[in-house]
Amino acid sequence: MNQLPEYIGDVPNVSGRESEVEAVLSAGRSRTLFTERGGIDFGAIRAASAIALHQHQPLIPAGGEDLRTAALISNLQYMMHNQHIGDNYNAPAFVWCYKRMGEFIPQLVGEGKSPRCMLEYSGTLLHGLRKMGEDHVIDALKTITCNPDYNWAVEWLGMPWGHAVAPSTPVQDYRLHVRAFQQHFAALFGWEALERVRGFSPSEMALPNHPDVAYEFVKTLVDCGYQWVLVQEHTVQQIDNGRHPERPHIPHRLVCTNSHGETTSIIAIVKTQGSDTKLVAQMQPWYEAQGLERVELGGKSVPPLVTQIADGENGGVMMNEFPGKYMEVVASSSHSDTPLMNVSEYLEHLFAMGVEVADLPEVQPLFHDRIWSRIQPGDGPEKLAKAIEDLKREDGRFHMEGGSWTSDLSWVKGYDNVLGPMEAASALFSEKVLQPGTETSDERYRNALFHLMASQTSCYRYWGQGLWTEYGREICRRVEDIVRHDFA
Repeated sequence: MNQLPEYIGDVPNVSGRESEVEAVLSAGRSRTLFTERGGIDFGAIRAASAIALHQHQPLIPAGGEDLRTAALISNLQYMMHNQHIGDNYNAPAFVWCYKRMGEFIPQLVGEGKSPRCMLEYSGTLLHGLRKMGEDHVIDALKTITCNPDYNWAVEWLGMPWGHAVAPSTPVQDYRLHVRAFQQHFAALFGWEALERVRGFSPSEMALPNHPDVAYEFVKTLVDCGYQWVLVQEHTVQQIDNGRHPERPHIPHRLVCTNSHGETTSIIAIVKTQGSDTKLVAQMQPWYEAQGLERVELGGKSVPPLVTQIADGENGGVMMNEFPGKYMEVVASSSHSDTPLMNVSEYLEHLFAMGVEVADLPEVQPLFHDRIWSRIQPGDGPEKLAKAIEDLKREDGRFHMEGGSWTSDLSWVKGYDNVLGPMEAASALFSEKVLQPGTETSDERYRNALFHLMASQTSCYRYWGQGLWTEYGREICRRVEDIVRHDFA
């Protein structure tokens, strides 16, 4: 297939080639992509560890003095041009953080070492870097993504294009984010690179726990060709006993059933511990793996895998201490019995030795046990809604707002002034653009989708009330204006 253009006009190439994306991912699923080059003797190692770096910058209406007319630019660009405000002086360091794995991996491979890293960059960040002219960052990432000398050591994870949180993003829009990221990624790095994107990282580790939303979340991932998803250990419970995962270092199967009685599932890789970037910056997963031994799974002896993800640029430890510690650990782990591995590489080895997906312990989102103790799958949305209200009334800790990095962060409470406009923009997009069946290759569709996805970035809620919520409301207003003007 021909290489996709990265931009169509001024808009990233985020829609219009869905059938080709699906065909590429389907072909990639049937191929062994990682194990042959990795040099890991899976039968001999004792344990392994995997790290992922999450990188994101939102788009904000800050390219001018007037909020209503300001250009939509990367928050990174705003930081770069206003380094005298707050901690914006970190902007050049952030740019370096977005680039540096593109330099570390070739250096380490050149030294005969066996590095590994998983990368997760939002579409808004990749677009922002390009629009800022930071092409050297994209070029460095292309080197480790496309060059076969290095791409065996790097695994890209999929994510929602605009860094939307699944529990409070309309399900049809979330699916658009997931597909948009895949197409934008292919336009940046090529079709062959897209084949290797098998794992999915939910923004803010936000896993829906409303049964109908959770079902749609997993179904979206499966339909979009993903093999596995990263989950936070405290957002899921074992189906057999309701506890948090008791063997967090082996793959699980995330099973979701909706109120209509439909069930879907996907492999879940459990991310342990909280959101402290120091854990990844100091390569704690590898040190944890040092204390582990092989375990039994499906009648086979398998090495456990310690997996963690963290922001790849936030905090002094990640900015300053990670490079030295990463180099040190890669040197120590290479060709040892506790190597670094990427998750898809680990899974290829696991299934090649005869472990089946059915052997993996089953988990479900938090509180599903309490819901299904009240009603039966298939009882329908009305009985589900009543059961949820009854449980909320009986227990103030019971909620359907999803799980996240931390158990005390809500993506819903207190954000009506942002969620209201988000939902209105989404409803208008659905009514005027999706329901009439507008072609996804239509430039009007692509422009409206781009703005809709930008409006649903989690940052407009994460940072609380104030300027960030105003940013979110303004982008929602623009979505409505674009849809009403272009689809009158």
